[in-house]
Amino acid sequence: MSAALPRATQVLPAGGWVERTARHTVTLDFDDRFRRRKRYVAEDGFAFLLDLEAATALREGDGLLLEGGGVILVRAAREPLVEITAEAPEQLARLAWHLGNRHLPTQIEGSRILIRDDHVITAMLRGLGATVRQVAAPFNPEGGAYGEHNRQPGHHHHHGDDDHHHHH
Repeated sequence: MSAALPRATQVLPAGGWVERTARHTVTLDFDDRFRRRKRYVAEDGFAFLLDLEAATALREGDGLLLEGGGVILVRAAREPLVEITAEAPEQLARLAWHLGNRHLPTQIEGSRILIRDDHVITAMLRGLGATVRQVAAPFNPEGGAYGEHNRQPGHHHHHGDDDHHHHH
């Protein structure tokens, strides 16, 4: 049945295309913005199939190019998150290290860090002197070393190459 749906097969990075040319808009939380293949329904009821070569983290303002023409604008939905702040930049950096050490999806912005709500992590952060509060905001975590960390065209990693090793 999905074969009859229009297919979005390419991502146009935010800033690299004109948003007002979009025919449709889809607003998604982070989980639904990290996919390879999935059926979606845009805000105006337009159904389509996302069909990419690899799982891709879609960002606010990205466009999904439809086969045969047309673009769908991606919007990041507001989600329940935890905002982490600290009294000093050094303390915030230390908190970021602890989150990274646990491989948690983390959005880092100037004077705050955003994570998904997790009562165990929130308690740990408070114990480390962080100020935490519930917020609703779009979630755009940093890409990790093994994830979607660089979406520049032509930037590829060959993790199977003989000269490329990771040590833990």
